[in-house]
Amino acid sequence: MEVIHGYLERITYYNEENHFTVARLQETGKRELTTIVGNLAGITPGESLKLTGKWVQDPRFGPQFRVERFETVVPATVNGIRKYLGSGLIRGIGPVMAKRIVKVFGLQTLDVIDRSPGRLTEVDGIGPKRVELITRAWADQKEIRGIMIFLQDHGISAAYAAKIYRQYGNASVEIVRTNPYRLAADVHGIGFVTADRIARQVGIDPNSVTRAEEGTLYVLNESTSEGHVYLPYETLVSRAAEMLEVSRDLVVEAVERLAADRRVVREDEAVYLTPFYVAETKLAERLNALRDAGAAVRRVDTAQVIPWVEKRLGLRLAEKQAEAVSLAVSNKILVITGGPGTGKTTIIRAIISIFQALGARVLLAAPTGRAAKRMQEASGHEARTIHRLLEFSPGKGGFQRNQDFPLDADAVIVDEASMIDTLLMNSLVRAVPLSAALILVGDTNQLPPVGPGNVLRDIIDSGRFGVVTLTEIFRQSRESRIVVNAHRINRGEFPDLSPLGSGRPSDFYFIQEEDPETAVQTILKLCKVRIPRRFGYHPIRDIQVLTPMYRGLVGAANLNAELQNLLNPGKDGVVRGHRMFRTGDKVMQVVNNYQKEVFNGDIGRITAVHLEQQQLKVDFDGRAVSYEFSELDELVLAYAVSVHKAQGSEYPVVIMPVMTQHYVLLQRNLVYTGVTRGRNLVVLVGTKKALAIAIRNDEPRRRYTRLRERLAYYDLGNG
Repeated sequence: MEVIHGYLERITYYNEENHFTVARLQETGKRELTTIVGNLAGITPGESLKLTGKWVQDPRFGPQFRVERFETVVPATVNGIRKYLGSGLIRGIGPVMAKRIVKVFGLQTLDVIDRSPGRLTEVDGIGPKRVELITRAWADQKEIRGIMIFLQDHGISAAYAAKIYRQYGNASVEIVRTNPYRLAADVHGIGFVTADRIARQVGIDPNSVTRAEEGTLYVLNESTSEGHVYLPYETLVSRAAEMLEVSRDLVVEAVERLAADRRVVREDEAVYLTPFYVAETKLAERLNALRDAGAAVRRVDTAQVIPWVEKRLGLRLAEKQAEAVSLAVSNKILVITGGPGTGKTTIIRAIISIFQALGARVLLAAPTGRAAKRMQEASGHEARTIHRLLEFSPGKGGFQRNQDFPLDADAVIVDEASMIDTLLMNSLVRAVPLSAALILVGDTNQLPPVGPGNVLRDIIDSGRFGVVTLTEIFRQSRESRIVVNAHRINRGEFPDLSPLGSGRPSDFYFIQEEDPETAVQTILKLCKVRIPRRFGYHPIRDIQVLTPMYRGLVGAANLNAELQNLLNPGKDGVVRGHRMFRTGDKVMQVVNNYQKEVFNGDIGRITAVHLEQQQLKVDFDGRAVSYEFSELDELVLAYAVSVHKAQGSEYPVVIMPVMTQHYVLLQRNLVYTGVTRGRNLVVLVGTKKALAIAIRNDEPRRRYTRLRERLAYYDLGNG
């Protein structure tokens, strides 16, 4: 092993999954930049590094230093100190202030900050408040550097040091040493695999029951990300034993102990994480109780109410629309499902008009901010996200609205209900008064929820509740190729790609591209030149690229890098790990952050990057939200996003690659969901073979859920 020192000039490649990094280092004593490679998550351009590793000769790229271990060190030159302080690592010091400080103190700068911070007032622009800010930030950095060295010695990347320190403070090292499995539960981004590796290094027995318990919980948690509410017992045991490389008997013992501690619930051959078991059983109970309870709104003659509402709205309802309106005012729970252009919005407007005429209090909600905004614009009635409707409060611990403090409503109408998972639906239904009506509107042909369960489908399949399925496409919608082709795809038919005639522009196009590299270049030209020039859409604000997967040339990661460089180039911004965030970038929140009231899938634009304050500001539909630099792993670039992440949203323009490289994910409901996200223009780029494969593949992946059975069980007189 050799040791080299240097200043990190730039990161040229980063793999999000395994943290493999290629970077360029200005090595001490050398004029040419050195290429360094290895697991280097968390390094930031501007840092001075001490690297331990060995030299290798790459046949294609020449000599490289393969890093086995690294740590951030204090720079030894005036230029290095200026770059170090100006990199955004210390709150209160940006590039301009770093230059001023170094001009005054030179090589003694870091010693002054460390031992005599009061002297910083000798620098123009620094007062007592900024001195206090810098002093506190410097002390935090010293703590973090110590933790970072300890963590790296135990196989965890430096990227998580600041987060661990923020979570546990000065107790960080002690917690990591005594119970590393806490990291998997408490720190976003650190999973069981990383925690398990640390556990082995600090001496926890690989065959301990504690490890088997934690591993079993991890397998169950991972299964929820696949949409499962539970796992069959044998599936759980075999998966856990294989992952942990332990005996089946040890996992069996672990499951028994977890069940005894009520951390899991075993219901015959199904094993649930306890919160999911409670949510599913309580949801079934509450839905049936709602169905059977008396209504607050007085009954009306549906034969009279339909003509009345048609006159009120100045339209004529189709047969199925009239049926939906009639059932809505006579049933306690109703599901209305249908594709685009089938009149769901008209039905919602009619139902609201009738309820309001009867003096009923009506609330509207949707799972995402964009869906709620669209619902409000279409209905003319206030709509909120479910989280806001239920008054989520991080400080008070969860949703404030529940069965003890229900919503002030006689009717609750929820749009995009196919997106709602088991946990959220349980919270929503608990807060609906037993006397109120619940109307769920959605499209069951879209992708199921990102979270566990398939609630809307299970409610329909239980046969316990009123359901209206809309199939007729209305005249104005029949003129849209997007709507017509969405329905063709849903029926298993190939979309109509024929020209419209008379030179009229279509709203649905297919561009044949066999080669992934060529497809990427086509997507870039569409975003930058072709669509803005022909249709007048803004490349960032109006155009959304949707893709089936994250990896690969036509995956979200590569497309985001290419689109950022094309649509928002520049050097200014903040680099965290492999990500560069610049003012003007389109970004997406990837985890629920209840304190900020931004949720998984919300898209915004960066309005400011403050290096001195170590803060970044994002505008989410007119609401400014601040992020500490240490929180930036909650954001990703969103020029291209997965189809799953786009659920509940609608964009003026959608571009979607459909390539055979996406074979594993090519499904009818995925293409259908992507196409129906486009409001005015949809462009598919790829091969007709790939599109045909997706349209033929209508086998939804099974989700382990017992909600349908629980609901139907009540119908047998067991309620």
